[in-house]
Amino acid sequence: MSEQDKIQLFENQKIRTAWDTEKEVWYFSVTDVIAVLTEQPTARGASLKQQLKEGGADKLLTNCQQLKMIASDGKRRATDVATTEQLLRIIQSIPSPKAEPFRLWLAEVGRERIEETIDPEQA
Repeated sequence: MSEQDKIQLFENQKIRTAWDTEKEVWYFSVTDVIAVLTEQPTARGASLKQQLKEGGADKLLTNCQQLKMIASDGKRRATDVATTEQLLRIIQSIPSPKAEPFRLWLAEVGRERIEETIDPEQA
């Protein structure tokens, strides 16, 4: 799999992403997204994932895969990631006032990627 790591910003908060050029799919760091929606630091990612599992989202998280992404210490570490579709389903299970703005942001990220594909000079 060929990935292009990229940091995307949602309301000035970093979301680690990777673009798979072969599958043409975005992958988003699950802990980064959960941290944004719950307004908690990403260091609490493991406990946040546990809360999601207890809330019934364990099947969604089980289907997530792991990719090596740059961690806060600068090293590449295995990170749970989700596709846009998986992420939308996870977002549904998190009560947050940021859920709808985040969905709109996801749509914008997808639109930008489509435009880059059509016109590579925009990349």
